[in-house]
Amino acid sequence: MNQPLAYVHPGAKIAKNVVVEPFTTIHNNVIIGEGTWIGSNVTIMEGARIGKNCNIFPGAVISAPPQDLKYQGEDTITEIGDNTTIRECVTINKGTSDRMKTVIGKNCLIMAYCHVAHDCIVGDNCIFSNNSTLAGHITVGDYVILAGMTAVHQFCSIGNHAFVTGGSLVRKDVPPYVKAAREPLSYVGINSVGLRRRGFTTEKIREIQNIFRILYQKNYNNTQAAEIIEAEMEATTERDEILQFIKNSHRGIMKGYITSN
Repeated sequence: MNQPLAYVHPGAKIAKNVVVEPFTTIHNNVIIGEGTWIGSNVTIMEGARIGKNCNIFPGAVISAPPQDLKYQGEDTITEIGDNTTIRECVTINKGTSDRMKTVIGKNCLIMAYCHVAHDCIVGDNCIFSNNSTLAGHITVGDYVILAGMTAVHQFCSIGNHAFVTGGSLVRKDVPPYVKAAREPLSYVGINSVGLRRRGFTTEKIREIQNIFRILYQKNYNNTQAAEIIEAEMEATTERDEILQFIKNSHRGIMKGYITSN
């Protein structure tokens, strides 16, 4: 890195083959891994931990202090996993005393103008389309796709392999493996296309479908459905993951779609 038109604080730890374009500012207490490219007019603030082979496009602001009145300057961080791409004007705030960090996993694509607030934990291989917004304290699993202009309420959870359609307001937890759409946000099937792309067999997809038929199409409440799923469905990794998600949900899971008269 030899860019006289960028400012890099002497306390930042930058791998030798990192590229920093002009007019970028990198603050103290920042670590950036090998092979990462930082575009022009990026601001990387204290506490950023950026992995290897990432691409951060112009206008992004990483690890800014939380937009939370309770934040009192705690020494918190933002972690960005290897091979993640952060497009133009994305903002990612560092953590507060709640979780002490905000995390974006490996191999993620965060498209232009997305916002990830303080204390969010995002898994690996996620895609957030343009203008998607995460409020604080949200947990997102692996292989989650948020289509454009999705807004997620604070403290919500979204399970692995879930797909949320564009313009959605996520007020409740979204279980793993499902598609979520409509207003209010509702279950509209499992994410079968995504699951096939990731190597799930037809038999495994059918198993997941049968679990969600009990949960969403048999007129049971969540407690009853969970008891029936546990009693009648063979114990598998996917079954247990779904049951654990329901059990751990603090905001409650989204409802099934109800057609209007």
